[in-house]
Amino acid sequence: MARNKYDVDEILEEKFDYNQLKRLLAYLKPYRKRFLSVAFMMLSASAGIMLIPIFFKEIMDTCIPAKDMKGILFYSGLTFLAAFYSAVSLRYKIHHTNLIGQQIIHDLRSDIFTHLQELPFSYYDDRPHGKIQVRVVNYVNSLSDLLSNGILNTITDLCNLIFILLFMLLIDVKLTLVCLCGLPVLAAVVVFIKRRQRRAWQIQSNKQSNLNAYIAESINGIRVTQSFVREKKNNDIFNELSQSFRKAWMKAVMFNFIMAPSVDIISAITTAAIYILGIRWMLAPDSSLTVGTLIAFTAYISRFWAPINTLAGFYNSLLTAISYLERIFETIDEPVLVKDAPGAAEMPPIKGDVSFEHVSFGYEAGLPVLQDVSFHARQGQTFAVVGPTGAGKTTLVNLLSRFYNVDSGKILVDGIDIESVTIRSLRRQMGVMMQDSFIFAGTIMDNIRYGNFTATDGEVIRAAKTVCAHDFIMEMENGYQTQVNERGSRLSQGQRQLISFARALLADPAILILDEATSSIDTETEIVLQKGLAELLKGRTSFIIAHRLSTIRNADCIMYVDHGGIVERGTHEELLAQKGEYYHLYMSQYAFL
Repeated sequence: MARNKYDVDEILEEKFDYNQLKRLLAYLKPYRKRFLSVAFMMLSASAGIMLIPIFFKEIMDTCIPAKDMKGILFYSGLTFLAAFYSAVSLRYKIHHTNLIGQQIIHDLRSDIFTHLQELPFSYYDDRPHGKIQVRVVNYVNSLSDLLSNGILNTITDLCNLIFILLFMLLIDVKLTLVCLCGLPVLAAVVVFIKRRQRRAWQIQSNKQSNLNAYIAESINGIRVTQSFVREKKNNDIFNELSQSFRKAWMKAVMFNFIMAPSVDIISAITTAAIYILGIRWMLAPDSSLTVGTLIAFTAYISRFWAPINTLAGFYNSLLTAISYLERIFETIDEPVLVKDAPGAAEMPPIKGDVSFEHVSFGYEAGLPVLQDVSFHARQGQTFAVVGPTGAGKTTLVNLLSRFYNVDSGKILVDGIDIESVTIRSLRRQMGVMMQDSFIFAGTIMDNIRYGNFTATDGEVIRAAKTVCAHDFIMEMENGYQTQVNERGSRLSQGQRQLISFARALLADPAILILDEATSSIDTETEIVLQKGLAELLKGRTSFIIAHRLSTIRNADCIMYVDHGGIVERGTHEELLAQKGEYYHLYMSQYAFL
């Protein structure tokens, strides 16, 4: 049994899926012209290099015996030109393959990041964020070398292999057959390690994902860790995951290291056999094999096994890449459950009439959170939602924002089913402040403007003043231009909520959703804030989720949510008079005041 939730193995694909590679090659299409130009230069350079042993053979067998200096200089000049063109082609190849490779990496990372932006909350609810991050960064980066050099090298090496075989056959058929005897042995090695190697790299990618997820969580929760003196326990878990990753990595690399030595050993044995048999055949009285032929052939032997060695390296990289590609494309293929319906129209300017008609929803099948919920909020009304923790209050407003799809029923805005309009046009007219007051790395001005990129500095400041954030912002060293860290670590929880509140208000929404908007604001600030909110909420339909009942006493309607539905509804005074669930909740908060 795993000691922690990260020490788990994901489901692995047993079959080697070449379709993953085909999908990757599809990213090469926009750059095929540049790719083909590089391939042409490399192949033409390779063809020139392949002629060099022939030049040596002519020098050894013809020019030297005839003392033909002009011939020697001629073939030497051709050798220099072939080598020079090869060097120029290599430089061209390095420059352009890296450009192509990095552009493909960018396209692939852009596709996965864009898709992540569209995935619903449910996807992130079920996965540690570190496991998602490792796919966008580490796994995509691991494909860099494969895309920059691997594919092109494989094509050129395969062509080189064909060139070499043709030249070898032209020089001597028997020696060529001796050289080819090593290929069946190499094929047996490949068959032996293929499945084991791929499985090892799949396991390694899982272990890397587990480690990355735990590191990300540990960094985010460092304050809790130090508060509860969990450093030693966390170190133990980290070491366990790190050791598991190290073992998986070493096992995967061990299989990689089998290929290159196997090629070298087979190459050495076949080369030795060619020398032994070549010299023996050359010494035979009726032999046509010359010293120049043997020297030229042995030059081709090293060239013959070099591309095979490179291809073996590419095969290793390919197996590694496939294990990463499975995870990358698995993320890209994750279905977008909350998306625009076919033919979805743009949401017209919202007036603010909201209706829930027999809405039911559950995060998991068979476990409903809301059942048959119905209510009607008229334009400009303020609806408050209260109830015990886990009753479905946040779920209610998340459905209105279409962060999830309802299981049954309808949600209407101005009489229009929200599933019949585009999500973007709906959410653009809604302002939402979540329980988690997320602050992005950047200036305070940028964080508030996140709700409306076209807002002027003056509009940002007015929004901050409305929610009583202006004074504490101006007390900071650079005012609105003060840099804050990711998640707003320099700010108090109350300050983060006020900035998030200003962000939501700056969007000037027709429908405003405040989820525990004032939970971390002190009582004195809350009193001032209520005055600004009273003006702001005029003419807007608003939904306020609150545990502190002082913030929602003036709401047009208060709904008490529990047991999957609306248990009570009415104004503050009406619900107190009923002496039901709301009355008991109110008395529990104010009984000792």
